[in-house]
Amino acid sequence: MTIRNWVKFFFFALLVGGAVTGICSLFIRWEFFEPYVTNGQWGEFLAGFVWMVFLGFTMSVIAQAGFFAYLTLHQVGVNIFRTLTLWNWVQLLLIAITIFDIIFFRFVPGVKDGQSWLFYAGLLIVLLFSAIATAVQKVKLTGKKHVFISAVFFMVVITTLEWTIALMGRDEKINEYVALLLFPLIAVNAYQLLVLPKYNSKSEEDRRKLEERRKQAGYTKKVAKN
Repeated sequence: MTIRNWVKFFFFALLVGGAVTGICSLFIRWEFFEPYVTNGQWGEFLAGFVWMVFLGFTMSVIAQAGFFAYLTLHQVGVNIFRTLTLWNWVQLLLIAITIFDIIFFRFVPGVKDGQSWLFYAGLLIVLLFSAIATAVQKVKLTGKKHVFISAVFFMVVITTLEWTIALMGRDEKINEYVALLLFPLIAVNAYQLLVLPKYNSKSEEDRRKLEERRKQAGYTKKVAKN
């Protein structure tokens, strides 16, 4: 990917994270905004909203770092296991382990502290549904069925690793952030997975045009000298 296209990729992913977090915060953390709206304190309301947007920017950066780490991991996995089929089976195993870890080591302690299974089950359903929907769309865009498992792996395993900061918290209001931070991670990761080929194609096109301009410039100089 060229620098110019990477900057575009980074910038739009940043916007996705900020926009999703800002919008979701109005629902998930409405009790935080409600006093400002009730009292007509629109400056404080705007400041709080901007803070949530910047929180989304932070999650977007984390998601982008995770995405490029995944690209490296995927290539290493294919090289180690020699075939994509074997690597897909390994990814399926890691997906199962990750879901087991979420339920028994992240959600169960929360339930013991008085939280609801319904809350955690809802978040897990959102994660899995988003992963499958993104993977299906990835298959449609590429026409390659074998990318389905890799896409689900990325959306489940990598998103969960990025989400761990919130999952490990035990503050009284941590559940609000557990829910709030999941949505920008899902949105940014889905965006990255689906639009990366577009930016790669655009980069190839830009390089080809640059090469043609260089050849044309060299030809023009040669003609001028003659």
